[in-house]
Amino acid sequence: MEERQSPTLPSDSLAPAWDATQRRVLDAADDLLVRGGVHGVTIAALARRSGLSRPTIYRTWRDADDVVRSALLRRVADLLDGFPERANSRDALVEDVLRFTSLFRGDPVYAHLLDEEPEAFTRYTLHRVGSSQRLILRWLSDAIAAGQADGSVRGGAPGEIAVMLLLIAQSAVLSHATVADLIDERAWERELRAALDGHLRP
Repeated sequence: MEERQSPTLPSDSLAPAWDATQRRVLDAADDLLVRGGVHGVTIAALARRSGLSRPTIYRTWRDADDVVRSALLRRVADLLDGFPERANSRDALVEDVLRFTSLFRGDPVYAHLLDEEPEAFTRYTLHRVGSSQRLILRWLSDAIAAGQADGSVRGGAPGEIAVMLLLIAQSAVLSHATVADLIDERAWERELRAALDGHLRP
């Protein structure tokens, strides 16, 4: 049996550096997720869509569920790449979190899960803290520490503050469709901004 090949993990990132073959599989997973949801992602379907053999896929991933988790991690990492400069104040961090939630909701894969398969979204994002959440938490923790140095963010362990900040934003995103008839988009963003700011304010 061939040894499974793990993607390279840079020392300064929780997001692996996927090679060209692995990216083909993840591209196929993205396409299958948007077209048919989580249940449409099988190793056979991934092989057909990517043009690769099933043994090639198994060299990196244990099963289709493992591929889905990697695909979701890559999408979060790609979203965070849109924030090349770390926020260094409370106001900047709140704006970054709001922009991230907007990008997240607009991402075709995550938008499909939120709208069409909320139970799958819950399983992959809420049942346990996975690599995607840890990547977001480190991004938040670094910005919180910078805001504390600036004096605009309250004291406390940055990692602990980041956990609750993530829960606030995550809960708002997950329940957005549920409350759409009660609060319009502008009010939703205003109230989320107030919740985020209140959590961080000294």
